[in-house]
Amino acid sequence: MATRVKEKAAARRQAADIRPRAVARYQRISSMKAKAVIDLIRGKRVDDALAILANTAKSASPIVEKTLKSAIANAENNLEMDRANLYIAEISANQGPALKRMRPGSRGMAKLYKHRTSHITVILDQVSR
Repeated sequence: MATRVKEKAAARRQAADIRPRAVARYQRISSMKAKAVIDLIRGKRVDDALAILANTAKSASPIVEKTLKSAIANAENNLEMDRANLYIAEISANQGPALKRMRPGSRGMAKLYKHRTSHITVILDQVSR
């Protein structure tokens, strides 16, 4: 059974990553489409990244922008970090579950197609001067 539960929980809290993060799960966009936008802003400062996302005409831009704004708000409100010193340390778009749907096909058959989803993760950090 579970032994040393309190000690293990304390160790997990101590080893937890204290960088601000935001995760958007089950977004109705393919992870490949999201990765094309994410590659544009990886490693940039948050204000520069928001400017790039505002001027990018891709369908994943508003979703990534919303997640980035959430991570910035988490950094400012929860961890009391200065927005001017924040940059995107890690950002990723992982594949989520695919919603399987049917469409009428020829000769009375049904054709399967998938609505792909993705999980978008943004982790920020402060610039060390």
